[in-house]
Amino acid sequence: MSSQPIDSRRHTYSADDPETALKYAIQHVQGSRAQIVEGVIQLMSPTWGHEKAIKKIRRQIEPKTDKIGCTVGAGNVDLPGTSNWYIPDLAVIPEKLEDARAVLADQTLLVVEVTSDSNGDTDRIVKRRRYAEFGAPLYLLVDQQEGSCTLFSEPGELGYTRSDGPRPFGAPIHLPAPFDLDLDTSEF
Repeated sequence: MSSQPIDSRRHTYSADDPETALKYAIQHVQGSRAQIVEGVIQLMSPTWGHEKAIKKIRRQIEPKTDKIGCTVGAGNVDLPGTSNWYIPDLAVIPEKLEDARAVLADQTLLVVEVTSDSNGDTDRIVKRRRYAEFGAPLYLLVDQQEGSCTLFSEPGELGYTRSDGPRPFGAPIHLPAPFDLDLDTSEF
């Protein structure tokens, strides 16, 4: 996998390449954000509870990400060679990539997904497997239906080889280097 940022200005629509055409189209959906999960287009409309959990995580990690030169947000993550184009609830990337149209999973430092009734299994199973396959080093799953958090690490082609959790909301979860902080989950 390449560690170069994805620059959509170099990638134009091509009817001969369905993957590129689909990913080009999804970036131009007017009036909303959309992602592709295993070839299925999903419009993004998070709930307020969803946003609350993301806000709590962001506030805790931003002092550290500022010190290490990273950007925190919900930008595009491309999984080349597949029909997947994800918009994680939150991701941490190096500042040098913040102007890219999309990044690759292995360019992230942390990816966070918060489940909802409509996408819980997608976050628990599909995205966890794909993020590992494409090298995202840390995947934090905030499972609102189960009331727990799990941190997955050490990605491989068959999935993550380590996990910490599930830990019930209220129990801290440690984010390893480069963050090296205990995330307070009591208000998720």
